[in-house]
Amino acid sequence: MSRTIVTISIYINDLRNLFITTYLGKLMTTKITNIYQFKITLIGTNPPIWRRIQVPEEYSFWDLHVAIQDAMGWDDCHLHQFIIITPGTNERTLIGIPQDDFGSDLGIIPEWKTKMTKFFSLNHKTVTYEYDFGDSWEHRVTLEKILLAEQGIKYPICIAGRRACPPEDCGGVWGYEEILDNLNNPNREEHEELIDWVGRDFDPTFFDPKLVRFENPKKRLKTVLGNL
Repeated sequence: MSRTIVTISIYINDLRNLFITTYLGKLMTTKITNIYQFKITLIGTNPPIWRRIQVPEEYSFWDLHVAIQDAMGWDDCHLHQFIIITPGTNERTLIGIPQDDFGSDLGIIPEWKTKMTKFFSLNHKTVTYEYDFGDSWEHRVTLEKILLAEQGIKYPICIAGRRACPPEDCGGVWGYEEILDNLNNPNREEHEELIDWVGRDFDPTFFDPKLVRFENPKKRLKTVLGNL
């Protein structure tokens, strides 16, 4: 075998070894994350108010709470909880923020310590998220898909949805329906007063997922824990 052929053979082996080392190194250092796609529907609204979001699978229930708040358009100024019914046993589990004066005896599991994957799976897809125990806004949170994360996308993201979020403190589903009815009837006594309250730019049919901005759940948690 000529010296030239030997040299080429050594060069090819070196290139192959370099490729294998680099490729395996990337595989070992790259974190492959699954993404959970949820549909959040505000129960009782007609036409339905809903959002579709994608979040990292390592999210806690606190992180999911913040994502739901931001995607829906709520102000996160009231208590909330996740209500989970175990199939078969109908056992009820509450996940949220334990309060000394409200709910500590109900066995509420701290949501920042609980990964959502502990309860969500393709065999257990749906839980209820309740926001504002006075107005009692109940959301159906449904796991639709588990996907591979796409390179270049910053999660969480909102990819779809319909209709605007109701105003805070408007009396729940029934109160909101009454508000919409009055807004659609200029001759009603409350019409102008309601327009001043919700804002003249309020359009109950409008929603654009591109306008959703997600806050850092860790920063918000520090604020909440500091106030407990």
